[in-house]
Amino acid sequence: MNTINRRSFLKMSAMGGLATSFISPMNTFGSFDKQEQLSASVAITSGDNRADLAFRALQPYSKQIKQAIGGRRVVLKPNNVSTEVPLCATHVDTLEGILEFLKSINKLDNVIIAESAANGPTFDGFKNYGYFGLANKYPVKFVDLDKEGSEILYVFDEKDFRPHPVRFSHIILSPDSYIVSVARMKTHDWSVVTLSLKNIVFGAPIKDPGFAFGSKRNEGTKSDKSMVHGSGFRGINFNLYDLAPRLHPHLAVIDGFEGMEGNGPRNGTPVDHRVCVASTDWLAADRVAVELMDIDFTIVGYLNYCAQTGLGIADLSKIEIVGESISKHIKPYKLHDNIEKQLVWMKPIS
Repeated sequence: MNTINRRSFLKMSAMGGLATSFISPMNTFGSFDKQEQLSASVAITSGDNRADLAFRALQPYSKQIKQAIGGRRVVLKPNNVSTEVPLCATHVDTLEGILEFLKSINKLDNVIIAESAANGPTFDGFKNYGYFGLANKYPVKFVDLDKEGSEILYVFDEKDFRPHPVRFSHIILSPDSYIVSVARMKTHDWSVVTLSLKNIVFGAPIKDPGFAFGSKRNEGTKSDKSMVHGSGFRGINFNLYDLAPRLHPHLAVIDGFEGMEGNGPRNGTPVDHRVCVASTDWLAADRVAVELMDIDFTIVGYLNYCAQTGLGIADLSKIEIVGESISKHIKPYKLHDNIEKQLVWMKPIS
């Protein structure tokens, strides 16, 4: 890797060739887990009940999901990028719909809801969003990933083109975990959109207990999440792609009942969309979600890298849509105000 200079790296990234150029030297995290299937299936549901949408979206995959879980622990990973902004977070009703589905396939005996919230104590978000009330109906446990151990993986930074160590959750990386990404349709200020893959990749880096942004921050504490951004729009797209083989979800559930457009992932505005997407192929799920948001797929760098290297199915002609059609539920989402800056990853280096 020392023979590749930073300028060459950025040029290949800008031309879209970085993903395939570095598969061998960059894949230091074990097997690539490359999906060999020639097609995928994605379920789309619509309606007025959030929990019901999630439940129905998962039903077509009951047998497949039950077999894949086997004896593993089921990890429901919500998106709590903020602990105090309900619109940016996974809704409790979506989690309830998934728990009801797991109950229907007799896989409710070893389920946890686990997160490392981005801006403060994880359980503050769980409390604010009503997650703890789920324990009154289901034998589910709640886990703060910041307190459950970590493993070191490496990410790259645009500033120095060097690998940097990052602490990633042991629970998310464990082969004994069946990871369910319970995401929300949102635009993003660094990567155009945040859907099922990004929910896992950015929830997995941990922070020190007691870490919080702003005036609540405790001196001497740090979060490793910022390192994964790679100091730029090229860096974040490459890191998301490079971490995907180890950190992708086994099951994607994307709640679009009320999405977020504009200045996401925290400060956007609501979109009344009333859809839900689910698939055992996370890339296919993210691809369909992008289409439903009426966003040009070619501008989402990390998803294009993953598609280019066969980490899932992103060709709509090879994705079987179960339930509702895409065309009937497309709703344009306004992109972040800085979208032109984000697209620098597509441009040559001057």
